[in-house]
Amino acid sequence: MIITVEEKDEGTRLDIYLTDVLGFTRNKLQTAIKAGEVEVNKKVQKPSYLLKENDTITCEIKEFREIVIPAQNIPIDIVFENDDIIIVNKPSGMLTHPTTTEREGTLVNALLYRYGQNLSDVNGEFRRGIVHRLDRNTSGLLIVAKNNQAHKYIANLIREHKITKKYRAILKGRYPLDNDIIDLPIGRSPSNPVKMAVIPGGKDSITKLKVLEWFKDATYVELTLVTGRTHQIRVHTSFKGYPVFNDTLYGAGMAKVKTEEQVLQSYYLKFEYNSEIIEVEIEPDLKINKVLNYLRGRE
Repeated sequence: MIITVEEKDEGTRLDIYLTDVLGFTRNKLQTAIKAGEVEVNKKVQKPSYLLKENDTITCEIKEFREIVIPAQNIPIDIVFENDDIIIVNKPSGMLTHPTTTEREGTLVNALLYRYGQNLSDVNGEFRRGIVHRLDRNTSGLLIVAKNNQAHKYIANLIREHKITKKYRAILKGRYPLDNDIIDLPIGRSPSNPVKMAVIPGGKDSITKLKVLEWFKDATYVELTLVTGRTHQIRVHTSFKGYPVFNDTLYGAGMAKVKTEEQVLQSYYLKFEYNSEIIEVEIEPDLKINKVLNYLRGRE
């Protein structure tokens, strides 16, 4: 398997990154890295190696090579498609791609059934077609590449921040400003490798926030990503004291109205492809509407 490191993952330890991507335990990956079964840019590195954007990771882990990713007839919502790319509305609760521990039920399993081998393989079999990811419990728009040329083109747009990405979210608490620009550096949490955090020396991270509706103890917002760090919206809003509703990882806790974790949706994409402006927008999903109905009814 070959993986190309994205900008948002720059500065992450090699072992932590692969734990997230592959699903192996960190101890198992450290052993594999030390045994030379993982190379970065064709060189063996330590588990503590800090990744750089565009690093190429090659995994030749025996247990990993034996894993087959099945094509599965899982319904997916295609909102745009041409000869080179697909834009999918990923539901909350679905993994973007398989890991070593979860090999079925992901978006990639569904894509393999529908498109077979007509998907990019820049990032290997586990991530066929996948140019960027959404967290399992974040729903919404995701760009998929049908071939390697399209994959590299979209990846370059992401790297150069030439794709407009907007999200809807409901925050816990009444946000004090109707418009805000959150400009805080993000890096791996020093106390918990699963989490990201606002830390000195982290990567520049900017989120634009616009209030859509206030409630007594919650706020419905639109968020535009200027940069695209891992968990950026969840980290920024949590640090400001207004975590995403039901985001238990970043401090919101599970509210009376329960959902599949964070109430966050990627709802708008705009970018240029082959001299064509592609602009896609979707309606609020069931999770957002469920919480909005609860909050409005309570008001």
